[in-house]
Amino acid sequence: MKIAKDSVVRFHYTVSEAGQEPIESSKDREPLAILIGHGNIIPGLENAMQDREAGESFGVDVAAADAYGERRDGLSQRVPKKHFGNQRLVPGQQVVLQTNFGPRAVTIQKVGMSVVDVDLNHPMAGKDLHFDVEIVEVREASAEEIEHGHVHGDGGHHH
Repeated sequence: MKIAKDSVVRFHYTVSEAGQEPIESSKDREPLAILIGHGNIIPGLENAMQDREAGESFGVDVAAADAYGERRDGLSQRVPKKHFGNQRLVPGQQVVLQTNFGPRAVTIQKVGMSVVDVDLNHPMAGKDLHFDVEIVEVREASAEEIEHGHVHGDGGHHH
């Protein structure tokens, strides 16, 4: 079966900044499971998977605009220090803040007595990435998975 909208894909990946050493890999854990066509992974990687089948391996370069977007200047915010709990904060450190819209990765810019300045750009924003991908399985999504917009069961979401 070829990968298309509303198919479930289980795959392994290794990602690196273009021309650099790998940043992260799924090779030592379960494959990632995603529902294609529902915004569950970066657009450049999802597009590169189209029409591929289980057993295929490939490499793809994804420009920043099709990955985590370009860095945007001035995308910083001052946050009360209490929202970070008892964490020891250092400029340049990446932390996950709980927001009204769910968890958000931020980078610490400056730590004051009662407030912390954070950069809201995704840590990978502005970076061209390279992915090595191995497609493990492709199947049709269930009606419930399509309705919910994510994979259920093995490698996916459990309700």
